[in-house]
Amino acid sequence: MRVHSGERPYKCSSCGKSFNRSSTLKTHMIIHNSERPYKCTSCGKSFNRSSTLKTHMRIHNGERPYKCTTCGKSFNRSSHLKSHMTIHNDECPYKCSSCGKSFNRSSHFKRHVIIHNGERPYKCTFCVKSFNRASHLKAHVRIHSGECPYKCSSCGKSFNHSSNLKAHIRIHSGECPYKCSSCGKSFNHSSNLKSHLRIHNGECPYKCTNCGKSFNRSSVLKTHMIIHNGECPYKCTNCGKSFNRSFLKTHMIIHNGERPYKCTNCGKSFNRSSVLKTHMIIHNGERPYKCRSCEKSFNLSFTLKTHMRIHNGERPYKCTNCGKSFNHSSNLKSHMRIHNGELSTHINAQIEENPTHLT
Repeated sequence: MRVHSGERPYKCSSCGKSFNRSSTLKTHMIIHNSERPYKCTSCGKSFNRSSTLKTHMRIHNGERPYKCTTCGKSFNRSSHLKSHMTIHNDECPYKCSSCGKSFNRSSHFKRHVIIHNGERPYKCTFCVKSFNRASHLKAHVRIHSGECPYKCSSCGKSFNHSSNLKAHIRIHSGECPYKCSSCGKSFNHSSNLKSHLRIHNGECPYKCTNCGKSFNRSSVLKTHMIIHNGECPYKCTNCGKSFNRSFLKTHMIIHNGERPYKCTNCGKSFNRSSVLKTHMIIHNGERPYKCRSCEKSFNLSFTLKTHMRIHNGERPYKCTNCGKSFNHSSNLKSHMRIHNGELSTHINAQIEENPTHLT
């Protein structure tokens, strides 16, 4: 009857707030005494309410019980669904005076404004890095603490960010939602698609500061840097040549003659999986590397990269004798014969073999 009468006989002695049930007062008191009896078995985090623990567990198990009836998107909290629904009803009362963008929540609007004023109020106590969102700082701190609260229920692997867990789960499910519009290849992570697209557009944003050579992936640049810093801790026992770990393993195949990667079409074998993959393009006629300037297609990314020099005028191969530059290493090699006398020797040999050629 207290629901109807509005009677609230159970009063909190700390803040004066009143409740209609003794059990509700008991739950409320936890706020004041800092008691957190509900502990997460996955990451050890504690909570003052069983309902809060239940909501938290959805981070680990991936449960999303709140589904949008309009677009089918699911959420792990009812509040998130409520905020999402404003997208469909076009209710965005918070407008940015700088760019005119509108938002459905004041918190989102406040967060957006920071982009314009450059404010980064959330500072890491471990390093000098600052962030414009509290959530970004929280995720960053896990790099220092080593905390990985997001655990995969399939293999037990843990991650420091929910998005990384989400991407990892696709390995088990086989889901590849990010599709390349140029060749149709699909990926399980947006960053992998982004890296892949550089194959088609020839973009190489990672540049070596020592020699100026550019790469389409940071990992390839990192491997390349070993050439300059001389870091080759793994030595070949056959020839004494030094490599990093992965290169030594590949190098050893040269000595043992092993060619484990076999083409199912022609039977030809290769010592690297990447070489076999490149070889397979010969059989299927695939030309996935398309030039955006002239629409010409190629079967190798390297061929596209070389072709692009026709359009951008890049001439990375320079003659050390006369300073003339070329867009291909073979052209420079041919040019060098002029300086070392090979070209004239080659012409004289042709005249001796065929003296009637000049008549």
